[in-house]
Amino acid sequence: MSKVTTADFRHWKKEKRPITMLTAYDYSMARLLDEAGIDSLLVGDSVGNVMLGYANTLPVTMEEMLHHTRAVSRAVKRALVVGDMPFLSYQVSREEAVRNAGRFLKEGGAEAVKLEGGEEVAPTVAAIVRSGIPVVGHIGLTPQYVHQLGGYHVQGKQATVARRLLRDARSLAEAGVFALVLECVPAEVAQEITASLPIPTIGIGAGPHCDGQVLVTHDLLGLYGGFTPKFIKRYANLAEQIKGALLAFQEEVQNRVFPGPEHSFSMTQEEYRLFLEERE
Repeated sequence: MSKVTTADFRHWKKEKRPITMLTAYDYSMARLLDEAGIDSLLVGDSVGNVMLGYANTLPVTMEEMLHHTRAVSRAVKRALVVGDMPFLSYQVSREEAVRNAGRFLKEGGAEAVKLEGGEEVAPTVAAIVRSGIPVVGHIGLTPQYVHQLGGYHVQGKQATVARRLLRDARSLAEAGVFALVLECVPAEVAQEITASLPIPTIGIGAGPHCDGQVLVTHDLLGLYGGFTPKFIKRYANLAEQIKGALLAFQEEVQNRVFPGPEHSFSMTQEEYRLFLEERE
């Protein structure tokens, strides 16, 4: 079982072999995803919504991201681990961006970082790449820019916006990203971007023509409630199964069914007799 590298991403693009990526935030889930053969695990800043209860990704800090990245990295043997750079960890200055990106590798155990933005962040991407840190780009719906975008809306339905996305994609490729996440863009736009780039595209709500697909694992497994975007496919409904198991546990404890003899430990009759004698 060989370790997935950025070179594999480039090779798979040429071979037209689809790439799989899922989010991971903890050791146990990361181990399951890795054992299942998922190519890349993204320690996404979506940890803010999914694990930390924030309303959006903006409050997530570097320390929180490093904490979860370390947990994921300890579980992984094969998948490529990508750390998601949180809001304001790369926008203030290129020097700070390089330093924070390096922390994901040095302290978090990641093998690459991801950051959001198009042409405007290309110089920052180039600086990070020159420092020896692989970068995944992210354009389209960029959650860290939610207030600027006016909400969570599909990006690129208008020709002018679609052309800007294509320029963003090319700028990022020229800056050195080894892969590019396309989030919530029309399938036609994603297809054009994918065909025009030498690097693989990873879609989320971007149609079937991307070189790979990424989802939030908790959405895929039906563990995260609330609004479900159109692009999500639930492969399981684990939340209901978990609730059922918890209700069964509560009922068995209250009815003194659990623990039973098979879940309990016993002394020998002789040791029990001695124990009772000593009590007296």
